[in-house]
Amino acid sequence: MKHNKSRLTKSLMAIAIMMTISINYCTANADDIKTGNVIFIHPDGSGPSLWAAMRIYNYGPDNLTNWDRMEKMGLYRSHILNSTNSGSHPGATIHAYGVKVDYDTYGNAPEKPVGSLSGKNISIMMEAKEAGMATAIINSGHICEPGTGVFVASSANRNWRDLITIQIMESGVDIIFAGGEKYLLPKGVIGHHGKDGKRKDGKNLIKQAEQLGYTIVYNRDELLALPSDVDKALGVFASKHTFNDKSEEKLKQANLPLYNQSAPTLAEMTETALRILEYKNRQFFMVVEEEGSDNFGNSNNAEGILESIKRADDAIGVAMNYIQRDPNTLLLTAADSDAGGIQVYSVRKPDDFDKPLPDTTKNGGPLDGRHGKNSLPFIAAPDKHGTRLRFGIVWACYNDVAGAIIARAHGLNSDLLKNNLDNTDIYRIMYATLFGKMLPAYNPLLE
Repeated sequence: MKHNKSRLTKSLMAIAIMMTISINYCTANADDIKTGNVIFIHPDGSGPSLWAAMRIYNYGPDNLTNWDRMEKMGLYRSHILNSTNSGSHPGATIHAYGVKVDYDTYGNAPEKPVGSLSGKNISIMMEAKEAGMATAIINSGHICEPGTGVFVASSANRNWRDLITIQIMESGVDIIFAGGEKYLLPKGVIGHHGKDGKRKDGKNLIKQAEQLGYTIVYNRDELLALPSDVDKALGVFASKHTFNDKSEEKLKQANLPLYNQSAPTLAEMTETALRILEYKNRQFFMVVEEEGSDNFGNSNNAEGILESIKRADDAIGVAMNYIQRDPNTLLLTAADSDAGGIQVYSVRKPDDFDKPLPDTTKNGGPLDGRHGKNSLPFIAAPDKHGTRLRFGIVWACYNDVAGAIIARAHGLNSDLLKNNLDNTDIYRIMYATLFGKMLPAYNPLLE
């Protein structure tokens, strides 16, 4: 009896010791998360097939993009509460709040309450701002685009732009670079970019921004001339988007370029914002979206989507260069869907190199060449043997589909990105880096 009692006592002591070690280990791990800056770049609508197409076209099939050079990679699960497929506004809400939502959700709207994973029930950017961090939102699309807008605004309807723009301008974000001038001006007022305002409430948010202390710039030259010590900066680079999101055929008919020539690129906006944030010399959180990669995909414009994702890759390169100067920075990238379901279509026979591609593949998939339908194949950058391969782009649909989304991380805390992750984990990784606390996972199986 005494022998059994002794064995039981020893077993209980061993369990207690193991529990103590486990608790201490978990606490140490939690305390070991180093805090720093976060740059979240959202190349909207970009599945891995798009990245592969851009790599082949711009770098060559044997070379690496900036995106390829990022340190960590994970398969991103994009489903939401009521749909296998996400979209811009629910996807952005999940990134900004860390919880699953229904499809028709644009931020934490009173009509559709969204409780944030941190329990503060505000977006991660507004929580960062409350904590004294510098903040920036950058978009190649208009100012209300959800990929950045949801981080500082909320609405029961993503098209209520009068409401959304007011919240963005009153959010206090240090840097706002985007298009969308017509949503900042009342009807009857012609903007810098020559278009009439759309606001029904009569408010002029450009004037309000000036009163709030923003220095306002309208084109690439003015952006690049911004001093590093500017307090707050508002870039208004187009009446709507900085690009023209129509098919190749419609753009040719209207004699419109893919991107407005006077507007800065996403890389230029990112580099300028980082220069200003670096001067502020305090922890910062920046969200950057290339919207063209989604909108050109939804328009089935192969030339446009390849150009836009290259612009996103250039911005990633700018952020990676910044991390070399300030390693205390996390770069995170993820889309929330795959716009148009793009695939690369091989053209192998030399006799076909100088012939326009057919309208469709044999099963009816719409097929684009370098200038849209019935145009010559794209010519890839040279491979390691100097060969320049030919290809076309085939589309699945116009919609945002689930596809396969890849998230990537680079720099500080990049190892927090696991091989498998839920879309809610983007928030958790950013939150851990900004605040030093890893919040509970939506799907513990992926931990």
